[in-house]
Amino acid sequence: MSKVQSKYCGTVSSSVSTLTSMSCNRHPNGPSKGKHVLYEGSEKPKYTCKYCGTTSSSISSLTNMSCNRHPNGASKGKHEPAL
Repeated sequence: MSKVQSKYCGTVSSSVSTLTSMSCNRHPNGPSKGKHVLYEGSEKPKYTCKYCGTTSSSISSLTNMSCNRHPNGASKGKHEPAL
């Protein structure tokens, strides 16, 4: 069984349709103001922020932190995993 992950929070599901039907509490529009978005990269031992290069062992821990180089301004958005 393969797993799919949310790009914004790292929530794991067994299917894309199930994942993208649920609200995401780390969505850029605000908690539960949007659905999960599929992370389209492969599963990795470390995930890297596409804006600043910060690394973490999971999407969940990476996207839990504010990014100083976020396009909306320093600390005005969370890290986003690179593909």
